[in-house]
Amino acid sequence: MIMKTTEHPETSSAAPAQPVLTRKGDAETCADPSSVMSLLADSDGTGGAFTSYRSSFAKDAVGAPAHFHTRAWELFFVLGGSLQVLLGEEVTVLHEGDFLAVPPHTPHAFAAAPGCEADVLFVFTPGMARFDYLRLLGRVMRGEADPKEIAESAERFDNHYVDSPVWRAALEASA
Repeated sequence: MIMKTTEHPETSSAAPAQPVLTRKGDAETCADPSSVMSLLADSDGTGGAFTSYRSSFAKDAVGAPAHFHTRAWELFFVLGGSLQVLLGEEVTVLHEGDFLAVPPHTPHAFAAAPGCEADVLFVFTPGMARFDYLRLLGRVMRGEADPKEIAESAERFDNHYVDSPVWRAALEASA
């Protein structure tokens, strides 16, 4: 399919988008006791188009508690293993090769599926400076920062936690 626009590149006042390449060895890595995150592209390097990182979860690792975003879609692509996911009031399992797109305002949560590891590519669009949030999570998980810093950063990082009895029950059942 060919997309036509009325604006010509040579007359556009906006700078053209540039390719984003992050080599595996160049990606910053954040680790906590349950996962390793490779930071691939934050919004400042994509003109705000997207933010992307890869998380490798240990067996039975708890990922993120129930939360929602007000501005961004969160995309999941399972590269390996299996990921248990809350979507609104339902829990499902994503397997290698599965893709999920969660729209804004949809409560969701995720963890490695029971008895499994998970390797997941995450993309947020539109992007926002999110790498500082991931760094903060790692510091909190390692006991280097106060957990209240996460709650205080909800607006800045568009990450709003909610209570989910359905998700708590799913985690308890898999423990």
